[in-house]
Amino acid sequence: MMTQKQSQIGMVGLGVMGRNLLLNIADRGYAVAGYDKDSKKVQELRSEAGDRPIQGAETVTDFIALLRKPRVVMLLVPAGKIVDAVISDLLPHLQADDLIIDAGNSHFKDTDRRQKELEAKGLHFFGVGVSGGERGARHGPSMMPGGPQQAYGVVRPVLEACAANVDGEPCVTYLGPRSAGHYVKMVHNGIEYGIMQLIAETYDLLKRGLGLSNDELSALFAEWNRGELNSYLMEITADIFQKMDEDTGQHLVDMVLDVARQKGTGEWTTQDALELHVPTPTVDMAVAMRNLSGQKEERAGMAEKFGAPRTSYQGDREEVIEHLRRALYASTILTYAQGMEQLRAASQEYEYQLDLSAVARIWRGGCIIRSALLEPIHLAYGRQPMVPHLLLDDMLGSAVSERIEDLRTVIQTAIELELPASALMSCLAYYDGLRSGHLPANLIQAQRDYFGAHTYERIDKQGTFHTEWGTK
Repeated sequence: MMTQKQSQIGMVGLGVMGRNLLLNIADRGYAVAGYDKDSKKVQELRSEAGDRPIQGAETVTDFIALLRKPRVVMLLVPAGKIVDAVISDLLPHLQADDLIIDAGNSHFKDTDRRQKELEAKGLHFFGVGVSGGERGARHGPSMMPGGPQQAYGVVRPVLEACAANVDGEPCVTYLGPRSAGHYVKMVHNGIEYGIMQLIAETYDLLKRGLGLSNDELSALFAEWNRGELNSYLMEITADIFQKMDEDTGQHLVDMVLDVARQKGTGEWTTQDALELHVPTPTVDMAVAMRNLSGQKEERAGMAEKFGAPRTSYQGDREEVIEHLRRALYASTILTYAQGMEQLRAASQEYEYQLDLSAVARIWRGGCIIRSALLEPIHLAYGRQPMVPHLLLDDMLGSAVSERIEDLRTVIQTAIELELPASALMSCLAYYDGLRSGHLPANLIQAQRDYFGAHTYERIDKQGTFHTEWGTK
């Protein structure tokens, strides 16, 4: 039997993520302890522990007694009030210099508040984004820590040991002070929303538009995953089309309700982008389309009243498929670019001092948005850390410009087939807006001055101006 106070790290919350991450850490040779109010989960951990250095506790007092000083306690519980409740339960048992790590998807402003409150009590607090789902937690996630740098050294060996590894580098690094880690994870999830919507629209065009079968879709996505579109999301998409439903004998994807849920991180991403005045139209549209998918009854009524989309393509399928492949690649770059721009703006606004090259590096393995594209993004920011926009990198900018006509063709096809392709359209509008030397905002400024005397600026002289626009 292990003696008390041997565990180097403790985990509160033994659900799927917490239990698997704890097992992962134990596999790396670290003594760990787990606690959950649900005694069944504690028993499950004990039964799964085997000969690993794992202990379980069913009370906070017993749990804290198992930890070495200074204590390191990681939380993997649902975001929101539950995090505050767990911290409140722990506080009477903790001492100065103990470290609490929130590894859930907490809102970054909550993380800032909690760190400030705990710092006043002499405790350290870290917000660590963890991406990779159940499998990533068990075998190596991407981890995004933020908090007091002097405390990072305490947990760095553990995090580096259990994180995913790419080219001999762990997919974890210290990102910055306060809520930097949770902010980066939030934007990671926003990018995830955007790319998933792009893939879903591509699937819709291929299936409803071109009539590809699920077997053909699986083969096509697997083929694309072997090329420049290589990514975790492409890999699992190819697998999804192969899965059969045991109840009906049909392909399972066709039995899944077309209503996409969300837990808030995509919405948080778009909300803060608006506050930072950073355009993230593809993330915005992905959130909006999930909301639209939830209006199932309304959509059914509209389809009956106005007719379903016309989905019979009569042209060369192979030509459209190639346009789709190239358009999806360009759109994926544009979606990453939007997220990286938001991180750049947030780093300045919130004084995170983010290293965007390092962010892209730790996303290369373990996380949901890992893809071959992250290597050139990592290298682009390595060459030009202060590049104003990712498309100003010669390689990535050229990759988009060389494929932008494919994107235009795909959108024209979607319009002809009456299929919604809002994320793809947002990417094209974003690109065209970026490269436009003139936008019609001059008219908007004139309108604002007309109805609200908000003033405007001129192209020929400095200052702000107001005009009485009305005609007699």
